[in-house]
Amino acid sequence: MSQQGVQEELYVDQYTLGLVGPDQEWAGTVADGGRVETYTPPGCWGPMVTPSFRGGHEVTRPIRVEGAEVGDAIAIHIRDVEVTSMATSTGSMAEREGAFGDDPFVDHRCPECGTTWPDSIVEGTGEDAIRCAECGANASSFGFEYGYTVAFDHENAVGVTLDKEGAHELALDAERVMDIPENARQHPILLYEPDGMPGTLGRLRPFIGNIGTTPSVTMPDSHNAGDFGQSLIGADHDYGVETEADLEKRTDGHMDISEVRAGATLICPVEIDGGGVYVGDLHANQGDGELSLHTTDVSGTVTMDVEVIEGLDIDGPVLLPNEEDLPFISKPYTDAERESGQNLGAEHGVDVEDDMAPIQVVGSGATVNDATQNAFDRAGKLLDMSEGEIRARCTFTGGVQIGRLPGVVQLDMLAPLDLLDERGLGDATREQYGL
Repeated sequence: MSQQGVQEELYVDQYTLGLVGPDQEWAGTVADGGRVETYTPPGCWGPMVTPSFRGGHEVTRPIRVEGAEVGDAIAIHIRDVEVTSMATSTGSMAEREGAFGDDPFVDHRCPECGTTWPDSIVEGTGEDAIRCAECGANASSFGFEYGYTVAFDHENAVGVTLDKEGAHELALDAERVMDIPENARQHPILLYEPDGMPGTLGRLRPFIGNIGTTPSVTMPDSHNAGDFGQSLIGADHDYGVETEADLEKRTDGHMDISEVRAGATLICPVEIDGGGVYVGDLHANQGDGELSLHTTDVSGTVTMDVEVIEGLDIDGPVLLPNEEDLPFISKPYTDAERESGQNLGAEHGVDVEDDMAPIQVVGSGATVNDATQNAFDRAGKLLDMSEGEIRARCTFTGGVQIGRLPGVVQLDMLAPLDLLDERGLGDATREQYGL
């Protein structure tokens, strides 16, 4: 990837074909402290049913951040997330036998002519609409086990699921309704016109499912996480790896953590010079755990400011959510709580450490337990604490939350600000929480 001229503001509307890694073409270079706006197509379902994709998402080309070097970190301050789709379809998936090799997200092949990653065309609507351009067979590797179609209100505050007639009507104009960007290469999932649980009302709160920095090896964008990445171990395709240790090169951009939304700050490791920030997989809403493994994929825009933190040397993301998204015991102390704590400390003859700030260390792994252990390890390295102290602080001032099943978590705690200052995170936490 070659370097480009540095811009204070960078607009990105070019995408990869389902891959992240050092061989992807740069979208451009933004200044340290500069602003990026991305326009992204939907994440999971569209790329999943488009046979030419090598991964389950369609993320932006990587963005080089001026001055970012391996061993640094990049703070991504998410300023705005705007949904531009008017509707989407989603649900739980069913794999189509014969349409893939080891991995239905990655090594697509036509079940009739055997063409790998075939080009495809659309004929009509429904689950047999996406066909191999070579032989005309249904070439998609996924259908719905249970699916539904959601239309959004004009303020993107609520959505309602549609019946068969309504889903079919939207399928006839799927690209426009989903606002598929001009440079995107996916088929819109509205074509499948699922019509489960019609008339169900849901609240919307958009967030980013896949955002982070480029790993040092090329991998499917949807598999840049410790749980989805498990399917790469021993896989007989171009992106397979040999051992669990090979997955340590991931950067955990695919989190599906609903708190990664406007107002949050995400701090990501730099594994290649320039960082290679990328964005994709916007969701209109999601309950914790993403229990269907998929949710409301949408097109939209993201506005974010980026800032290099020199020498932080982390191997996974650290999240600073909006204060309202923090668990009760992880919120910053109020003045009244500080006063009560100091009085209680004086009564018992102990100095009270009340200069604390919330952080969430993201962990991932094959299971929730593995992901939590990964977060313990990362937090211990970050804060130079034993696992016992990490567990104690997370029990007394934090906890663990599930981003996605089977294996992405956020480890919450209130951490001493002087220690965060030493690690280079003090300024970011003070800015985030007004400390």
